[in-house]
Amino acid sequence: MKPAAKSKSATHDAPPRRQRAIVASLLDWFVGGARDLPWRRTLDPYAIWISEIMLQQTQVKTVIPYWDRWLRELPDVAALAAAPSEKVLKLWEGLGYYTRARNLQKAAQQIVAKHKGAFPADFDDILALPGIGRYTAGAISSIAFNQAAPILDGNVIRVLTRLFGPRDNPREKVANARLWNLAEQLVEAARDAALPPRPAHLQTLSGACSALNQALMELGATVCTPRQPACADCPLARRCVAKRERLTSRLPNLGERAKATTRRFVAFVVERRTRFLVRQRPGGVVNARLWEFPNVEIQDGETPRASAQTAGFNLPAAAPLVVVNHTITRYRIALAAFRAKIADGGPRVADGGRWYSLSELDALPFTSAHRKILCHLSSGAAVKD
Repeated sequence: MKPAAKSKSATHDAPPRRQRAIVASLLDWFVGGARDLPWRRTLDPYAIWISEIMLQQTQVKTVIPYWDRWLRELPDVAALAAAPSEKVLKLWEGLGYYTRARNLQKAAQQIVAKHKGAFPADFDDILALPGIGRYTAGAISSIAFNQAAPILDGNVIRVLTRLFGPRDNPREKVANARLWNLAEQLVEAARDAALPPRPAHLQTLSGACSALNQALMELGATVCTPRQPACADCPLARRCVAKRERLTSRLPNLGERAKATTRRFVAFVVERRTRFLVRQRPGGVVNARLWEFPNVEIQDGETPRASAQTAGFNLPAAAPLVVVNHTITRYRIALAAFRAKIADGGPRVADGGRWYSLSELDALPFTSAHRKILCHLSSGAAVKD
């Protein structure tokens, strides 16, 4: 089945001759200088799928060691489907957006149940898997199977809007459909294109559709960057509307960014006989089933000590052990970890808390911020109750 129909509302079509010229330039550029990434040395759709999910919201340099470890521990669909959920979360620990990991396992279990453990090659079957949208289905279809499936992520949006010059916000429905149409035109034009001679790390390329889509992603990641794009190094510079009209700083037109919201939390580090009090987050919430130190959010005008008392803890010291600053989507979060004691009438272990040693804690999947607190304790900053 064809991956996606063209949008009837599409404009900014690229004439066939221009399509072929763009494709040829991108293929020459990609084959001549593409980064040597481990998932480019395989055609295993499972391995490619894992890389695509990991790369969402995460930089390549961060993903590489995670991808290597994941493939060692869970080398195929069957291994992922049968793995304990806590092992899956532990392997994902630090990448954030943990719903991605849970959906990976759900999808693997669906592949086992519906496809006898073989990763599907049909676009619609891939799209039907949990956690996979149109972009990811197109990426897997094209990279693993050389299907002419279009892709459109943040990098490709930036390349196409600068190249063709649409001024509308690409997040809006009509403008987004136009970009999908352009992406489809280009990958369709790549069907009959010939691949130039390839270096060793690109010998596994499944074909020109695969190379074209990866070239678009690569160009956006390494050359056509959000700020200070390297136009002098771009294979499409002569054809680029944004460069010609000096619009690179204004395209894509994403509108005003939402202002960041500051949030403050206090975590309570309680140690008793070399064991620490932690709890597991419930299912159905952000960071579900991950572990953390007891904590509360500080409201405006509230002090850490007052927040602790409300939660059933006492803070012997005024200064925190460590402060962890991190950002999640539009939230800027400050998490201050304090030495704490359980107050009379405070939380009971039976209320969901557990006491674990540092070595036992290290084996559990923690949220990224609370893992930093644990690292602080493991470095010799343990506290005594």
